[in-house]
Amino acid sequence: MSREIVENVLGRDMTREIWSGNYEKALPVSVQNFDLSAVLPAVFFMFRYGQRRGKGKFLDAFAGDQGTPLERRRSATIARVAEVLGQLDSIEGFRGEDGQAILGDLLLCYCLENTGRALGRNEKIQRVAPAHYMASWVDLPEPVVHLRKVPEMVVAMLTNQDGEVVRQNQEDDRTWFAVGRGFESNILLRAFSGGIRIRGELASRTSDKFDEGVKVGIDQLLMIRLAQQLGEAPDKVRGGEGGSISNQRPIAERAAHHFSEDIRRFVRAYASVIPRQSFVNMQESCMAVGLTTILNSVIELMLEWAEIGGIRKKHEQRPAPLFVDVSNGTDRRLRALSEQCFDDFIRRVERFPAVLMAARLLDWSARYNRKLKEYAKKTKPYATDWLNLLGDILVERHGESAAIMYDIEQKTAVLAERLKDEAPEASELLENSYAYPNPVWRLAEALTLLQKHLFLNDCVDSCLLINRPNGLAVKRRAPQTDFVTGKKTREIRSMVFTDAVLDYLVHLHLLRSGNHQEGLRVLSFKEFLYGIRERYGFYVDTTPSGMSVSNDLLQANRTILERRLRDLGLLSGVNDAEAMKRLKPRFNPVKEDLYEAD
Repeated sequence: MSREIVENVLGRDMTREIWSGNYEKALPVSVQNFDLSAVLPAVFFMFRYGQRRGKGKFLDAFAGDQGTPLERRRSATIARVAEVLGQLDSIEGFRGEDGQAILGDLLLCYCLENTGRALGRNEKIQRVAPAHYMASWVDLPEPVVHLRKVPEMVVAMLTNQDGEVVRQNQEDDRTWFAVGRGFESNILLRAFSGGIRIRGELASRTSDKFDEGVKVGIDQLLMIRLAQQLGEAPDKVRGGEGGSISNQRPIAERAAHHFSEDIRRFVRAYASVIPRQSFVNMQESCMAVGLTTILNSVIELMLEWAEIGGIRKKHEQRPAPLFVDVSNGTDRRLRALSEQCFDDFIRRVERFPAVLMAARLLDWSARYNRKLKEYAKKTKPYATDWLNLLGDILVERHGESAAIMYDIEQKTAVLAERLKDEAPEASELLENSYAYPNPVWRLAEALTLLQKHLFLNDCVDSCLLINRPNGLAVKRRAPQTDFVTGKKTREIRSMVFTDAVLDYLVHLHLLRSGNHQEGLRVLSFKEFLYGIRERYGFYVDTTPSGMSVSNDLLQANRTILERRLRDLGLLSGVNDAEAMKRLKPRFNPVKEDLYEAD
C-alpha cells in the first residue's frame, strides 16, 4: 500500500526507477546476495561471445520434458546428471550403483553445486563451478540476473574499453582480455580452456571442440563431458536489456584498476604452474579481495559524497580500514577486535542505502532538467563527473539547485500528508525539517524506511566469500538481545585470512610490477603488511582509525601471521631481524614471451 501512495505522488515511472537498492552509476551491481563461485563461468561466456548469457540446454539434457518447469528443475539432480554421464562411452568405470555414487560425488565436488550448498545427490542443482571454460555452456544459475550483474562489471573492468557497451575486439587491438576473439587473445580464457579448439565460425555456439588427445584432470574432463551433452553454448540474453554488456564501472576507480591489474598479473604468472584446484581457489580469493575492496571503496566514497557533495580523485581514494584477525578466531582477544572493527563498519554502512536513494532522486531530477540532461549522457565508463554535478546540487552549489530542491520539497510535503495513516513514522521523517533541513535527505530517508527489505549485508557477505575455506571473513551468531526486533542473538563478522587468501596475497605481491616485468622481487614481511594495508585496507599490525588497540595485541597478531606464513612455506628468515624476514613463493611464476598490451 505504501508503494501505491508513493506512485500516486511521484509518478509510476519515477517510483519504478528509485524503488530499488541499487544505483548502477556508483556501483553497477544489484546490492543483493550472489555466489562468487558462479561468476567466472558467466565471465567466460561474455569474453567468448561478447554477449550476456541467456537460456541454455541444461534442463533439456538432464531434466527431461515431463512436468511443470519447477518440477523439471527439481528433477535435475546430481544423481540424474551422474546417471546420464555414466552411460557415455567417453567416461568409463562409472556404471552400476557404486559407480554412479562415486561419479555423483565427483560432480558435486568439482563441477556442480546444490541449492544452499547442500550435500547429497538428490537435491536441486543451482550453480556450476569454474572447473573449466566449458562451464560457460551450463546455464546455471538459470536466470543470469541471479548473479546480480557482477560478471558484467568484472568484464567491463578487465576489458577497459571506452563507450556505452563492451564491444568485440578487433584483431589488432592490444589487450590482455580480448572479447570475442577466441582463447589465445584472452589470458583468462586461455588459462581455463585446456584442450578446447575452435572449429568453424568464431561466433558459432557449437564451434568449441575438445581435442581428445589432450590430457586434462578428472575435474576438467567431467565438466567437458557434461557440457558436451548440451550440444551447444547457451543463447545470448534476448528481450529486456538485451545481450549487450554494459560498460558501466564503479566510481572507485583506484580499486577497479587494482582489481584488473591483480587478476592480469596473477593469471599470467601462475595459471600454468599452480595445480588446478589450488589455482581455482586462489583465483576466487583474488576476486573476493578485489570485489570487497571495490565495495568498501564505493561505500566510503558515497558516504563522503553525502557530506561534501563530491567524489575524491582516483589517487586519493581509499577502502574502508578493516582489522584482520590472522588467528582465525583461535585468539579471542584478536577476534573481538576484528568483530568490533567490522561492527563499526557495518554501523557506518547502515546509511549507505539512504545515500544511494538520494543519488537516485537527484539523478531523476537532473536527467529531466532541460539544462542538465545532456550531462546525463556522459556517465560511462565512469560516472564521477555526473555524481560531482549531483553533489553540487545536493549541497546547493549549482545554479539549478533551487529549482530542483523546490520540486522535491513539494513532493515531500504531499507525500507526508498521504502517508500519515499508512506509515506515520515515514510521514514524521518527511516533516522533520529540523533534523533534515535538506528535502532530499528527508525524502531519501523516508523512502528507504518504506522499502524495509534491503540486502546490503548479504552483498558484503557474498563479496567476502564469508565462511568459505578460501574466503576473507567468518560470521557467527552471538547472544545479544535486540530490544527493537526482540531477537536474542545477532550476527557478528570478523575479517580473517584463510590459507588460500594468504597463498594468493603472497604470490601476487612477490611479482614484479608492470606489464613487461617477469620474475619475482625481494619483498620483506614489513613491506608485505604495508602493501596489503594501503591497497586493500587490511590492517594487521597497525590500528585502524577510530579504534584503540594495545601494542601487545598488534604484536601478537603480527607474530601469529609470521608463524602461519612459515608453516605454509611462504616466509624465510634466519634470525629476528626485520630486514631478514622475507616472503618466498611455493610456486615460481612462468616465464613466457607474451604479446604486449596497454
